Amino acid sequence: MTAVEILVILDGAPDGAGSLRRARMPVLDALAASGSTTRVAVTPPHLPAGSETGIPVLLGHTPSAPVGRGWVDAAAYGVAVRPGSTPLRADVLREDGTRASADEARAVASAVGAVHTRGHRLLLDEMRALSDRSTELASRGRLRVWDAGTTLPRVLDERTVVVAAAGAAAGCARLLGARIVIPDGATGDVDTDLAAKARAALDAVRGASRVVVHVGGPDEAAHRRDQAQKIAALEAVDRELLAPLAERGGPLTVAADHGTCPLTGEHDRAPVTVVRA
Repeated sequence: MTAVEILVILDGAPDGAGSLRRARMPVLDALAASGSTTRVAVTPPHLPAGSETGIPVLLGHTPSAPVGRGWVDAAAYGVAVRPGSTPLRADVLREDGTRASADEARAVASAVGAVHTRGHRLLLDEMRALSDRSTELASRGRLRVWDAGTTLPRVLDERTVVVAAAGAAAGCARLLGARIVIPDGATGDVDTDLAAKARAALDAVRGASRVVVHVGGPDEAAHRRDQAQKIAALEAVDRELLAPLAERGGPLTVAADHGTCPLTGEHDRAPVTVVRA
């Protein structure tokens, strides 16, 4: 019987600021030494850098057009989309351009008739995005409404299992047709329960053709422009997730869906290093 591959996606891990180089990751170093490393372009020229691009590419599907984060988030959080409507992702920002808190985002959601999903993130119906309040907030830079984009086709089945928090990975995987496992304690940020994700991945190996584990902490820390927190998140991944997965002895791949710079908070479309062991 062929051993089941586990793919770990470290969201936003690479950057030009040396976070991966500075992080103490002995397990990843050992995997690279015993296996192979390649550079992979996870952001095609016609698409923006982001999880909505990189995660489908890593799962084997290259979108033909930009993917709408509204579709991804609606799938991730179980938000029903009215027939004929288009869901739009919106980010609530403070006056200085930083991400709003969850409480601040919930207040804006109530004011504009949106659904609060997590943190600074909202889901807007396309008609709500044209309301006077939404337009006024957008004009002041307090509400960033993402482009509508397209959805993802169902090209996978439940033999692909994705372990993730509710968020981009779960939404992409659900649209693509994979089975989703959201462990207790999975937050999508640096406080996520990595040990729970490792246990869920090892449990999912039975009956799966491929298991994917998504970790969002490095990306979230980089968006907060906190490099020390990003490095700490990478080191925690090595200890608490990669170590138990490596002990299994089966094929293990570690990749990123894109880079995120902790100095600017911006995504990076450069090719990523993929480690296969």
